[in-house]
Amino acid sequence: MEESVANNADLRRLIEGNKRYISSNLKHPGRSSERRFELKHGQHPFAIILGCSDSRVPPEVLFDQGLGDLYVVRVAGNVVGKMIVASIEYAVLHLNVSLIMVMGHSQCGAVKATCDDEKLEGSLPSLTSALSPAFNSAKDMPGNLIENVAIANIRNVVKELGQTGVNFSEMIESGKLTIVPAYYNIGTGKVDLL
Repeated sequence: MEESVANNADLRRLIEGNKRYISSNLKHPGRSSERRFELKHGQHPFAIILGCSDSRVPPEVLFDQGLGDLYVVRVAGNVVGKMIVASIEYAVLHLNVSLIMVMGHSQCGAVKATCDDEKLEGSLPSLTSALSPAFNSAKDMPGNLIENVAIANIRNVVKELGQTGVNFSEMIESGKLTIVPAYYNIGTGKVDLL
């Protein structure tokens, strides 16, 4: 994964921002009223982040980015569904974003509920159902079950996006689109590429 960071300026920009976040050396770029005014004419994000809706995992903060830099799609458990794929397709096909990061995280409540086989109400069972394939592939692995399931889910989502996004597989093959898996550790603040 080190080579892909070195060869991708947008991915390098994310990683450098995360290093600033970890070291509390934030620049808070692009958060001025002038930047807000610039954006009224349109958006040109450099990366898409599909992440969890957990309040402890705000991508703009974790990567020290400003207004209009990231196209962020957040849903509990960073799972995919038709509307999530459509949102990402919009950014790829209409905003010309060429980098998608699928970012899961430690201590994910959706993953924990799936691992604990919690009886949930309302629409919540659909969330644990979406995480079941990751649970089934990781349940017999050594180590921390919740972390293993979160990582398995990230990898599953990367694969699914590459196969279901319109023209994504061709774009990946031709080098016009990159989808990377990443894992955020709430305790350390570090985003690791998988």
